[in-house]
Amino acid sequence: MSKTLLMIVNPTAGKRRSRSFFFDIISIFSEAGYLVSLRQTRGPGDAVRLAREEGAHFDLVICYGGDGTLNQTVNGLLELPASPPVGYIAGGSTNDFAASLRLPSDPVETAERIISSPGRFLDVGRFNDRYFIYVASFGAFTKASYSAPQNIKNDLGHLAYIIEGVKDLPTLRYYRARIEADGEIFDGRFLFGAIANATSIGGLLKLNHEDVIMDDGKFEMLLVPEPKSLAALNDMLRALILQEFDDSNTGLIMRHVSRITISTEETLSWSLDGEPSPAVSQVEIENLHQRLLVQV
Repeated sequence: MSKTLLMIVNPTAGKRRSRSFFFDIISIFSEAGYLVSLRQTRGPGDAVRLAREEGAHFDLVICYGGDGTLNQTVNGLLELPASPPVGYIAGGSTNDFAASLRLPSDPVETAERIISSPGRFLDVGRFNDRYFIYVASFGAFTKASYSAPQNIKNDLGHLAYIIEGVKDLPTLRYYRARIEADGEIFDGRFLFGAIANATSIGGLLKLNHEDVIMDDGKFEMLLVPEPKSLAALNDMLRALILQEFDDSNTGLIMRHVSRITISTEETLSWSLDGEPSPAVSQVEIENLHQRLLVQV
């Protein structure tokens, strides 16, 4: 009896103009014994709905698209009593999650890797009543991940995020917040914050692969507090670029944590895996240890 595979495809993702590789991908899955059903997303929320309504009927769910499409797919699957394993064929313009897993850039190679993989349980983040795969962030540069137009991201890739990030510089804001992370409290004003389980954040910031273990039950929490001077701000930005997160002289805050509560005086906009999230004033974030089986 054939195994069944649901492939959720975002047709607008990424820079690839030709989709001829889909024939090779489907052939690989078919030869591995899967009966493939393909669904295309046609608008926001489609991947969530498809995964939630159809995912339980399949032995494996494959997502083709960017990190946002993967976020939606996983959010739909995690609503099921028992979620099937998921595979990710990166088709977006930056693909932070794929970079963290060191997935091949070639879709056909990724499909072959999915078929040969025994699977790996990875941590997932719970953000109030939603989920994220690799990052929840607020503040400066956060909106760059979702405000860059899709056609610009397709054409320019990583550069599009940098362009959008630079646009934020003249309007930098600091957000008053009380952050409790595994019992440690940080109370003050912050320029940026990220709770991540990845080596690349929003196409802009990079973490060392040695510092990020994606199934250890811990997030990497990076906070950029309000600097005391313009020179201190320059030092922080330089430290972000050079990945000098553990140098206490930079003023940056880096912790490995599993549970975070963030309270703000005003509602705060967040980005979850590059997707905008409604503004809230209270956030509970929890690491769901090895919650999702991923074919990588």
